[in-house]
Amino acid sequence: MKKIGFIAMSGVRAHNPELTQLGLTLPGFVDRNRIVASMPSLGLLTLAGLTPPHFAVEYREIADLREMGGLPEDYDLVAISTFTAQLKEAYRVADFYLSRKTPVIMGGLTVTSLPDEAKAHCTSVVIGEGEPLWPQVLADFERGALQPVYRQAPGGNFDLRDAPMPRFDLLNPDKYNRLTVQTSRGCPHKCEFCASSILLTSRYKVKPVAKVLAEIHEIKKIWPRPFIEFADDNSFVLRDHYKALLRELVKEDLRWFTEADLNVAKDDELLGLMRDSGCQQVLIGLESPRSASLGGMELNSNWKARQVDLYRDAIAKIQSYGITVNGCFILGLDHDTPDVFDNVLTFVRESGLYEVQVTFLTAFPGTPLYHRLKAEGRILQDGAWELCTLFDINFRPKNMTIVELQQGFLGLVKQLYSAEETATRRRGFKAKLRHSPNFGRHAVVAPAVEALAA
Repeated sequence: MKKIGFIAMSGVRAHNPELTQLGLTLPGFVDRNRIVASMPSLGLLTLAGLTPPHFAVEYREIADLREMGGLPEDYDLVAISTFTAQLKEAYRVADFYLSRKTPVIMGGLTVTSLPDEAKAHCTSVVIGEGEPLWPQVLADFERGALQPVYRQAPGGNFDLRDAPMPRFDLLNPDKYNRLTVQTSRGCPHKCEFCASSILLTSRYKVKPVAKVLAEIHEIKKIWPRPFIEFADDNSFVLRDHYKALLRELVKEDLRWFTEADLNVAKDDELLGLMRDSGCQQVLIGLESPRSASLGGMELNSNWKARQVDLYRDAIAKIQSYGITVNGCFILGLDHDTPDVFDNVLTFVRESGLYEVQVTFLTAFPGTPLYHRLKAEGRILQDGAWELCTLFDINFRPKNMTIVELQQGFLGLVKQLYSAEETATRRRGFKAKLRHSPNFGRHAVVAPAVEALAA
């Protein structure tokens, strides 16, 4: 029986030593980044689910393999998935297996962005969505005729109605504080800095409710009351579909997290269903409290710039249902000036946000942002993918110096994540929740959120 090793490059860290130290002294600063880096690779688990039973399969994370002191050498085929920041380490892993005549497949968003570079380190690259290509990869492997490139057909879109069951059974649930389920793919906003909805799918699509529920039930076999992160770029775009899903989730005794946009604040029925089905937090890319900084961010509209005056009311509305908002801000946008750091701090304080995440604008390969900044001569070091951590600077800002961006960010982080500021945000949320008419009215309320109001 041929054995396939699915290796996930996990454990991204900032390179900047000051920020790394802040991660130790101000844990809230890197909490979200740490959570993302420690979650299992849903893409690899999905490919494992597409793999016929006459193959033996094994899912491993590079962080675990480091602790074990080396890479397993008993694989007949290796598939690697990686964050951009760990691409060069992924190349070293791939080179190790190629040196031992083990064929290596690399795919995912980063490889789709850099297929020619990646091809120098592996047997085959998979460009685009992996699900429609993986069966052919395996067929070619079995007959000893792997192709150098597997590319999704132009305009091709994998139908999530055909999505396989990910191999959650390959995981040890004790290692994770949450597991991922994808309910949709794509995002209508198409922001300049985001590659996923541009490179992987040209349209927003959803997974059928029955399939989502089946995945949750499969997870429950290894984790009876799991914490689920919906691995979506933007949940709730198709409102009726998600209301149908949430009505089913109310029955599942879940705690869950997702990413969405401010439109969720416009629908009380949706918010009520989110609350009753166990939504603990929704992450929203606010990006900036300044309308000037938001201008031109999206390739097809200026939607966020038009919403900025609604930010505070929307946050208050969502949190009145007991759903905390993690507001995300990007520092270093083209219209940002050195006063943006005070602007963000003031907004966070006045808006009552429960949680906040700040990152540097990051030019990821394959994004329109990267292509624009490279054309403008503003990429600091082409090919320095290890800086794509969101907490390192890889470009020259437009309206401030690199030093001003770095020091302003450091100062903001120290204030935002201080014990005093964090406690103030928590107290403010709890105080408002005690008097909210939108909290606790329905039969199902997540215990963790109930405790917040106590």
